[in-house]
Parts: sequence; structure tokens; C-alpha cells
Amino acid sequence: MEKFKDKDLKDITATPFGYTLSIIGGKWKMIIMFWLVEYKTLRYGELKRCIGSISDKVLNNQLKELERDGVIIRNEFPEIPPRVEYSLSKRGLSLMPILEEMCKWGENNNI
Repeated sequence: MEKFKDKDLKDITATPFGYTLSIIGGKWKMIIMFWLVEYKTLRYGELKRCIGSISDKVLNNQLKELERDGVIIRNEFPEIPPRVEYSLSKRGLSLMPILEEMCKWGENNNI
């Protein structure tokens, strides 16, 4: 944070912290990533069952954003019916230490 001392931090999105939040922020993205790291590869329906109370619209939007940002890989198979699988990309896997540290913090601070 020292290098931002003299900058106007009112626009947090212009910082590395803001960029990271734009990739993993929101209610569902880290949950999606959690299940993908647990199971390596999940189909849409499996992912939806793991998450529980998420609408199709929201799940679709979150998956598109994560794919656009290079966090997940969408693998579509030319079958009938179509089969689509999701997995974490190298970039997505590089975020796992952050999520692991968040879990550790939760374990240590859960009263």
C-alpha cells in the first residue's frame, strides 16, 4: 500500500486490489471457484446443485464473466444432447492461495 500513499485512492478500481476484486468479487464467483477446485471439472447442472440457491441467469452470467476474465475454461463437447464442462484455468488456479488464506482466516476468527 505504500506505493499508493500519494495517489488518490478514491477510485479503488485503479489499484491492483481493485482489479483483483473485479475478478473474484461478488456473491457467487468465489463459490463457483471453490467447487471447481474441489471437483476439478463440473458440468453446469452439477455446479448448480453444488451451489444451491442460484438462479440460472445469475450462474450463466457469473460463468461468462469468469470465462471472459480467463479464470475458468468452458469445454463444449459436440454431442447430442450437448455437454459442457467447466474447470479452472491456470490463471484461476493461481487465485487459489488467496482463497485458501481466506479460509484460514475464517477458521482462526470464527467465534
